[in-house]
Amino acid sequence: MDITAPVKPPEQKKRRRGRNPVLRLLGYLFAVGMILFVVASAGVAFLLWSVSKDLPDYEVLAKYEPPVMTRIHASDGSLIAEYATERRIYVPMNAIPESLVQAFLSSEDKNFYQHGGIDFQGIARAAVTNLNNLRNNKRLVGASTITQQVAKNFLLSSEVSVERKIKEAILAIRIERAFTKDQILELYLNEIFLGLKSYGVAAAALNYWGKSLNELTLPDVAYLAALPKAPNNYHPFRNTERALSRRNWVIDRMVENGFVTPEEAEAGKAQPLNVNPRPLGVNIFAAEFFAEEVRRQLLDTYGRDKLYGGGLSVRTTLDPRLQREARKALVSGLVAYDRRHGYRGPVQKIEIAGDWGLPLSKIKAPKDIGDWRLAVVLEVDRDKATVGLQPRRLASNALEKGRDGGIIPFKNIKWVRPVNKKGNPGARVKSADAALSIGDVVYVAPDTGKDGAVITGQWKLMQIPAIGGALIAMDPHTGRVLALAGGFSFDESEFDRAIQARRQPGSAFKPIVYVTALDNGYTPASVVLDAPLAIEQGPGLELWRPKNYGNKFAGPSTLRLGLERSRNLMTVRLAQDMGMPLISEYARRFGVYDNLLPMLSMALGAGETTLIRMTTAYSMLANGGKQISATLIDRIQDRYGRTVWRHDARDCPDCRAREWDAQEEPVLTDERLQVVDPQSAYQVTSMLEGVVQRGTGTRVKAVGKPLAGKTGTTNEEKDAWFVGYSPDLAVGVFVGFDQPKPMGRGETGSGAASPIFRDFMMAALAGKPAVPFRIPPGIELIRVNRKTGFRAGPGDPSAILEAFKPGTQPPNFYQPQAPAASQGPGFFTRATPGGLY
Repeated sequence: MDITAPVKPPEQKKRRRGRNPVLRLLGYLFAVGMILFVVASAGVAFLLWSVSKDLPDYEVLAKYEPPVMTRIHASDGSLIAEYATERRIYVPMNAIPESLVQAFLSSEDKNFYQHGGIDFQGIARAAVTNLNNLRNNKRLVGASTITQQVAKNFLLSSEVSVERKIKEAILAIRIERAFTKDQILELYLNEIFLGLKSYGVAAAALNYWGKSLNELTLPDVAYLAALPKAPNNYHPFRNTERALSRRNWVIDRMVENGFVTPEEAEAGKAQPLNVNPRPLGVNIFAAEFFAEEVRRQLLDTYGRDKLYGGGLSVRTTLDPRLQREARKALVSGLVAYDRRHGYRGPVQKIEIAGDWGLPLSKIKAPKDIGDWRLAVVLEVDRDKATVGLQPRRLASNALEKGRDGGIIPFKNIKWVRPVNKKGNPGARVKSADAALSIGDVVYVAPDTGKDGAVITGQWKLMQIPAIGGALIAMDPHTGRVLALAGGFSFDESEFDRAIQARRQPGSAFKPIVYVTALDNGYTPASVVLDAPLAIEQGPGLELWRPKNYGNKFAGPSTLRLGLERSRNLMTVRLAQDMGMPLISEYARRFGVYDNLLPMLSMALGAGETTLIRMTTAYSMLANGGKQISATLIDRIQDRYGRTVWRHDARDCPDCRAREWDAQEEPVLTDERLQVVDPQSAYQVTSMLEGVVQRGTGTRVKAVGKPLAGKTGTTNEEKDAWFVGYSPDLAVGVFVGFDQPKPMGRGETGSGAASPIFRDFMMAALAGKPAVPFRIPPGIELIRVNRKTGFRAGPGDPSAILEAFKPGTQPPNFYQPQAPAASQGPGFFTRATPGGLY
């Protein structure tokens, strides 16, 4: 063997590398995961694209103007009424107290200032909580942030769906990028619904407690923060225990977040809710008719959306003190009339066995009749009736516990005169049991002593008047309506008899006729015949024979005497002499009628007009003949405080000076039109003073201040008026049935209306100096005999100071003017085309 030959090494086996199964599985899963990730990402991207393409423009939030309620204020700034579909008062963030913000953050979104629109920690907490809630059959909780709630409330619907939640999240992120946290929180706190018809925290504070935001206590802010999720679930009266529990939970969260101390929390949780809902109707007693007229005017001018959501601030002309006195005087007068015409019986009759309070509580009574209450007669004898009062409803709508009552002594019943089947009152009752029976439901009012103090437990029998009426008080220089009572009860009838009722003014129109005469050559001493008169009305028609009230005639009389004694025949002759077209023109100037028919009967007030028009016309007599227009509104401001309307439209650039720098005082020009000579206006004012002092309005003399006025009564006493004025206050009163019918013999302007005027004026002018009427330059006051018009001699008992224009002084002998109107009794005139002349 050749030992030198190379030796071949032994052949090595190749190492076989097998693949690790774990690695293979991981690789497979990774590949599948990547595919799924790509597919899912594409799906999510497509979903986000499809959802977001139809998203609303979140930038509209920067221009958002939430519906804000319109508020109407009296002239002194006190609130009269609010009108809204959503009762909201928008307040800026800097006006919201920090404690309220802390309460809402603790309740709704404690990480609000940290997250970017979506709170992932909150979502995780909600997921864990909901797992437990599912096992225990409890309500699931949400994890929406305040920003998400803003997105939902402002831009989306309340639909429960995954798509809506995705849209909500996308919008929340976009909103966070476009707005500051304070801007988002301001939108939220002003938008949310918090129950009791309240939107936003400011309106809720007012409606729950009658407080402004800075007056809220810790329990108050915690309760408000408990409400956004479900206000009805935490109703302060229906679900009081749940409401307290939720409120206390919010307080505990505030402790956890370091906003309040444990001691403050315990003190707050010990407090009751103390909710005292603010009335949502008219806030000033007896101002319902006034507020409703303002509402109608705003609706006509600005439309429904602006009225109920435009946030208008309306400063009206209402004087709350005069408004109370107006209603008091009107109610007193209507009740007095009603009592003169008998007792119509009980409102209803009920069984008093058992709990009589329940059936009594079901009988509806007007809510605006002051301290009047329904009561049921429980016992009655000759001297008194024992009554039980209708239980009042609490704020929770539950009836008060216990049953109040009292007695009605016979002295407060003896006015009763039962009405017979023909509607006529009979004789006065002699005892209480002759007027009332057990089970009678009647109205009662607290009895008062001579000092005006209420006598506890003693009541007066009352009856809601069947008669209607109205009173309106006005500033005669500006037309500002200071008080308006349109009827006995707005709750019973919304028909406003001061503004809506068109009635015949009767003799209350005569001052317009007389001022027309004085403005066209007559004087107060001019003599016109007061005697029977017949006027042809045309072929085949009966003669028209106007009459004086009482069918008495005085013969030749001065204009003053004719107006003071309200002589119809003198007025017709005067109108006949001047011509009805001239009187129609003056009626238009004074705003009593737009187009008065030129018929002689119209001179006696046969045309229909309204109380507010008549009072405005008398105001022009009081102010010296300057034209004014009646208004219930001084100014209107929009939601930003900009004045959009003013009654006084005069511009005063010098009034805008920021500071006093010894400049001249601003001067405002009087732009009122002169509708009649101021001397003529004063002359008729002087004659109307005579009506109060010696004529048909003598009941008004008891006021003890310079007053002028005129009664008005229509045929069969269907309408009774008294319109009059002091130098700075004009007042009109109307009394009559809504469906015109005779009020009864003697129920004239003097008997039915003037006492209401008197009572109001006594209250309105109490404590004010007796200011005489202002005499315009050029007027001469001359002593004359008021019956003859001659200059008065020494010691003449009928002498008065009469007002004359320059050059119209009376002669020293009898010289009647207006010969055509003084042709004697029984003269005839023919009807001419267009009316009677």
